[in-house]
Amino acid sequence: MAQDLIARAQAWLAEDPDAETRDELSRLIEAGDTTDLEARFAGTLQFGTAGLRGELGAGPMRMNRAVVIRAAAGLAAYLKAQGHTDGLVVIGYDARYKSADFARDTAAVMIGAGLRAALLPRPLPTPVLAFAIRHLGAVAGVEVTASHNPPRDNGYKVYLGDGSQIVSPADAGIAERIDAVGGLHDVPRPGSGWETLGDEVLDAYLARTDVVLTPASPRTARVVYTAMHGVGTDVVLAAWERAGFPAPVLVDEQAEPDPAFPTVAFPNPEEPGAMDLAFVKAREVGPDIVIANDPDADRCAVAVPDDGADGGWRMLRGDEVGALLAAHLVRKGVRAGDARHTFAESIVSSSLLGRIAEAAGLGYEETLTGFKWIARVEGLRYGYEEALGYCVDPEGVRDKDGITAALLVAELASELKAQGRGLSDLLDDLAVAHGLHATDQLSVRVEDLGIIADAMRRLREQPPVLLAGLHVVSAEDLTKGTAQLPPTDGLRYYLEGEFKARVIVRPSGTEPKLKCYLEVVVPVGDARELSAARGRAADVLGAIKTDLATAAGI
Repeated sequence: MAQDLIARAQAWLAEDPDAETRDELSRLIEAGDTTDLEARFAGTLQFGTAGLRGELGAGPMRMNRAVVIRAAAGLAAYLKAQGHTDGLVVIGYDARYKSADFARDTAAVMIGAGLRAALLPRPLPTPVLAFAIRHLGAVAGVEVTASHNPPRDNGYKVYLGDGSQIVSPADAGIAERIDAVGGLHDVPRPGSGWETLGDEVLDAYLARTDVVLTPASPRTARVVYTAMHGVGTDVVLAAWERAGFPAPVLVDEQAEPDPAFPTVAFPNPEEPGAMDLAFVKAREVGPDIVIANDPDADRCAVAVPDDGADGGWRMLRGDEVGALLAAHLVRKGVRAGDARHTFAESIVSSSLLGRIAEAAGLGYEETLTGFKWIARVEGLRYGYEEALGYCVDPEGVRDKDGITAALLVAELASELKAQGRGLSDLLDDLAVAHGLHATDQLSVRVEDLGIIADAMRRLREQPPVLLAGLHVVSAEDLTKGTAQLPPTDGLRYYLEGEFKARVIVRPSGTEPKLKCYLEVVVPVGDARELSAARGRAADVLGAIKTDLATAAGI
């Protein structure tokens, strides 16, 4: 077994085009480190609807140039089989380790396959790439990014010509072509021939942001902004200047791209501690709101002043921002009868969006998790999911876009400011109008993926009948699909008792996490009841967490 492992590692080494990973693998072979080699050669990174994502390093189970070249060759073969024999593939990348290398390798493979390729001019937000696909009439696009994953990771996200992320059966078709790739030496990779774009695509993206805002709307909100060591700063500054908002105050320590993400444990605004420096800056300058993007700027986080919060600032949940943006769009004139009038969200997001859409006479749809599904909703006007992703301009970007979402939040904050109000006041209005929809999440990060499989199996074999004193009146195994949803690995429970509640349990598609999404709906008669309602909802959500963790064995 050890000899076979060493032989496979040496064969990989002979083809590896990257001196850095060749040295890494050579050291492991020389040291006879079979444990590490077994982990790297236990299989191959699987290409799916999220493309590829994994830890950087040598070997087929890591993200590296050899893996990317194979993925690009498979994508090129798939595109040609679909009749796109000389189509354009546009390629973007973030500022992570190896991102620029992976992007250039992809461009070279596309040219070698007889396709055309265009690279974005520098590390830019993922939504700029999603915009560029449709703007340039490309047949596909690739974004090299691992979004908000740890520094050691990178990824490879594929879009087709409609500007949305791939779904089945395209993912399986591309994966099949990747598996058919032979030796890397047989993959043509010329050293030139692709186009490196200038700023014209970025300029067109920024011009498109004019559509998001209402002409002559107030532009007075003062913002503290952090790019979380990612690529958002320059684009946000340009967008703010174009829109006429006061220039955001930057969190200097996190403003420039840095693949090491030195000030955060995880470069994700949702993670504990990630927003600490932004809140320090906010306490210094006293803005109206705090806005954060994740490293590739496709997500948008918002925080508001809150005297009751630790440090005087509170991060809004993604569901809260999702409801605020929906309410703002309704106030801006999105009405039934518009050509594109459907609000959509993933099944793990708050049901409040459905209440807002219903009250406005708009269409409403739930989809599986991910913007690859939300973006495909017919007649989409607005879509969001609780993980800080918002699509506010589907005609421009058919994906989540942290830049345009941030602009719309700033416009809403400006309008409320002119009335002597804030985002929290509008949330209160929505709770009184539609009931308090309180959400929370139980998220368990694991080293051993078997823990997640065991938890899902345990819940399927022994589904809970009572959570936080609420009866489980419906238990759905989503692997079987529903009338509205295709099959997915997840469980959904509806609860009733003193309040109505909903729980969804699913493995994360991009991280080694088990995620449990909780929602409690508490009726509210008027604003005077809100404080008590929020306290009761928090108690119930906490009890659901405890009982669910016990039921899942986590």
